[in-house]
Amino acid sequence: MELHIVDLAQLDDGQIARAARILREALQNPTAYKAPGEAEAEVADVLGNPERFGFAALDGDDLVGWIGGIRGYFHSLELHPLVVDPARQRQGVGSRLLAALETRARAEGFLALHLGTDDDFGGTSLFGADLFPNVAGNIPGVTATARGHPFTFYARHGFEVVGLLPDANGPGKPDILMAKRL
Repeated sequence: MELHIVDLAQLDDGQIARAARILREALQNPTAYKAPGEAEAEVADVLGNPERFGFAALDGDDLVGWIGGIRGYFHSLELHPLVVDPARQRQGVGSRLLAALETRARAEGFLALHLGTDDDFGGTSLFGADLFPNVAGNIPGVTATARGHPFTFYARHGFEVVGLLPDANGPGKPDILMAKRL
């Protein structure tokens, strides 16, 4: 695999269409970016919004994954999204994309990265649980289920759980907030 990381803005129309397709296919949530035009709108926003930017992983001319950043705070950059073609997951593509985003974030003076990683499909011990009261008390016990969850990828890359948004995606479907100092 000869992987190259490039600015998302360098993609041609076919690669941009593939970016939307990967966004639909890579996320385990059965409804994420599945509505007609939703994934295409997300890619267009990353490309057209001055507060956003992204990187793409290319194997030759084939787009195999991409990552986006959102400048919403002065000193912390939001990672959104990170998606890799399911056939290319667990091959280092996501790690390479994350490294490129971290490099850019540091160059722009950001001190931290943050993200939200929803569990609306049963990938963690938090799925289906009533997290109230004492929401923060549930943070230490979060674990991946047999289905797995992206929070384990982020934890391996130095992110830690910094908060939970109970029921953010419906009853028992929290958003897991994570952050990392750069």
